[in-house]
Amino acid sequence: MLRYVVITPARNESRHMRGLIESMVAQSRQPLRWVIVSDASTDGTDEIVESYRRRFGWIELVRMPEKRDRSFAAKVSCFNAGFERVKGQPYDVIASLDADITFQPDYFEYLLERFEENPRLGVGGTPFVEGGGHYDYRFTNIEHVSGACQVFRRDCFADIGGYTPREIGGVDLVAVTTARMKGWQTRTFLEKPYVHHRVMGTATASVWRAPYKVGRADYFLGSHPVWELARCIYQTTRPPVLIGGGLRLVGFGLAMLSGADKQVSADFVTFRRKEQMHRLRKFLTGFERRELKGMTQ
Repeated sequence: MLRYVVITPARNESRHMRGLIESMVAQSRQPLRWVIVSDASTDGTDEIVESYRRRFGWIELVRMPEKRDRSFAAKVSCFNAGFERVKGQPYDVIASLDADITFQPDYFEYLLERFEENPRLGVGGTPFVEGGGHYDYRFTNIEHVSGACQVFRRDCFADIGGYTPREIGGVDLVAVTTARMKGWQTRTFLEKPYVHHRVMGTATASVWRAPYKVGRADYFLGSHPVWELARCIYQTTRPPVLIGGGLRLVGFGLAMLSGADKQVSADFVTFRRKEQMHRLRKFLTGFERRELKGMTQ
């Protein structure tokens, strides 16, 4: 049976932290260590964690210095601070959890069993439910694993060099894509979703600004323009209707017109674009829909 550790960066998450902790302490297979890294929280997050830490010896609270900016790079810095605390643990699997999710008591048992069944599985996770709706995997590779809950085999995490700080975001996407580039299998298992209690991407931006930032990040992370156009057209049908897809396209287009350099390697761009166009062809021929239907039956 594989052993696991968990790291959760958190900043002012008192609204959601208790729910996450209750989900973790109820797990049928509990971690060797769970390090919650508070990014100088001021809203009572630390006090909530401390109240549980006194009851459960495998929970640890680490507090980062004051006056830190809220950004994707800061989140990675918090994760890495937690990572330092688990290096001496005899774990096989390491999980990165956001503080605003909840899941069923057998959630980690289910994921660990997937890793035990397949030694080549490097990164695993499940879909999220947000606002009562599931994510649409027609435009997101079933091999992508959402950053709100990413579970890595220890050797895979070492192979990709861990998380790399990026101000533009996309830390989770780069990690999972890099794992596939290095020959690891990655997979979102559709059978056991978790609940995401905040609209994705709005932790550091408003619900209106988030699509623009996503489009801008997609350019810097090497997304294919044809794929991005198709993705934005589809996004106009999702809340906020019309505006979300339009803002995403504006963000991508302005970044492309600026001629700024990508923030990933040329090999990464080539690999990602090849995957995107392959999925777009599958979607247009209907193969992707038939494949996903078979996975859920």
